[in-house]
Amino acid sequence: MARKPDLAAIPERSRLELEFDQPYLLGPLFGEYDRHLVAIEDRLHVNIAARGSRVQIEGEPDDAARARDVLVGLYNRLDQGHEVDMAAVESVIGMAARQPSLDGIVDDRSEVAAAPRVMIRTRKKTIVPRSTVQTAYMEALAREDMIFALGPAGTGKTYLAVAQAVAMLIGGQVDRLILSRPAVEAGERLGFLPGDMKEKVDPYLRPLYDALYDMLPTEQVERRIASGEIEIAPIAFMRGRTLNDAFIILDEAQNTTPQQMKMFLTRFGMRSRMVICGDPNQTDLPRGVESGLNDAVTKLEGIPKIAMVRFSAADVVRHPLVGRIVEAYEGPGR
Repeated sequence: MARKPDLAAIPERSRLELEFDQPYLLGPLFGEYDRHLVAIEDRLHVNIAARGSRVQIEGEPDDAARARDVLVGLYNRLDQGHEVDMAAVESVIGMAARQPSLDGIVDDRSEVAAAPRVMIRTRKKTIVPRSTVQTAYMEALAREDMIFALGPAGTGKTYLAVAQAVAMLIGGQVDRLILSRPAVEAGERLGFLPGDMKEKVDPYLRPLYDALYDMLPTEQVERRIASGEIEIAPIAFMRGRTLNDAFIILDEAQNTTPQQMKMFLTRFGMRSRMVICGDPNQTDLPRGVESGLNDAVTKLEGIPKIAMVRFSAADVVRHPLVGRIVEAYEGPGR
């Protein structure tokens, strides 16, 4: 005799319906071959059916509500003139997953539903935050004199700092950009590498070049580097200088020693801004050598005009697998 199903064990299902009043936005909202809808279905475990300007969402109540919030948030971004790509979809899904559902009402005060309240404009693109921490970070970049951006790779720490630096350079708020990072290891042992000094250090500074070329046309980057408006150099080149009217970025700061970090921080000059980016959990320093980043955070946290922004694996804005890999490596017991 067949057993009766346990009705209490069957999850409750909810069905929500949305209607959008601007049908021309539905193509970019749904994505090519509905790839954005498929991503929302996969990540939030719902079923989505689109018919004309109406969208029906079916799933467990919280999942369906979050899927609705994601669609409304993406639609609002499009309505405000912002681009929606797969990275934006993933970031809005992530924000929806980290906040309570809105009990059936999408409110413009919602972090998910609202259009971005902060953005950075460069020659090639307008950049909007893709996570709640990125929003706080971009606000700090626009406001504070010194910012420590702490967290794993893929969270936009360096990329957003370079974007803000480029925006301030082309806006005339600073005269030059100085981008630096430790080369090879904290000791910067470059002598064994072939080529002149530029050829030795360029491979270690390549991520900074990549970010610059994403913000400015190639010829402008090269012209500004040649004129000295943009300087990209290992941290050792900062010794003995005072950097006025500059936007200064230190990347991979976890690989500095306390002495190097103190030297770098004291280069800070008048009318300048400084951003220190690093992942405290990924130091390449020799065993037993303290990270200058961790030392600086301990000493400087709480000082006015110094902001500390902490990212986590939930803020990774690369491929979704990157966030899961970070979580796997940094999870309990690691």
